[in-house]
Amino acid sequence: MNKEAKGQDMNVEDVRDDVEDSASSSKSPSTSKFVSNISFTDSCKYDVFLSFRGEDICDNFLSHLVVALHRKNIETFVDEELTRGDEISPAFLKAIEESKISVKIFSKNYASSKWCLDELVKILKCHKKNGQVVIPVFYNVDPSDVRNQKRSFKDAFVKHDKQFNK
Repeated sequence: MNKEAKGQDMNVEDVRDDVEDSASSSKSPSTSKFVSNISFTDSCKYDVFLSFRGEDICDNFLSHLVVALHRKNIETFVDEELTRGDEISPAFLKAIEESKISVKIFSKNYASSKWCLDELVKILKCHKKNGQVVIPVFYNVDPSDVRNQKRSFKDAFVKHDKQFNK
């Protein structure tokens, strides 16, 4: 189900408190740096693209985050009922391209999903090509585990590497 909220002029700093309140209300995820003073007035279809591993993210956390963004009238793309397959659909890739900001929610099993890794590659390409802002959120994972590919992230990347090099 796509959930959207109408966008208007505002900045990420206005959203920071709501996002942090939403995050702290569910298992205390931590966030890394936020980018402030982002204007939502360009031609992007979505202000924010929410990217997450569904099975890891508590429905309460996601729903509070979506409500907080909606309350600030931020046009948000979140798809909770995607049919997962081997490839990301062109419509989904287009939603990433048409977003000014991607909020990437890293969770314990995030890296074990080929889909999530492909999605991250697309988000980073949009960041490099179009200057898309990427905001990482660390949901029940230590940011250093992601950065240094430790614990579940190490295991997942080793597994992906073996499959890729077959």
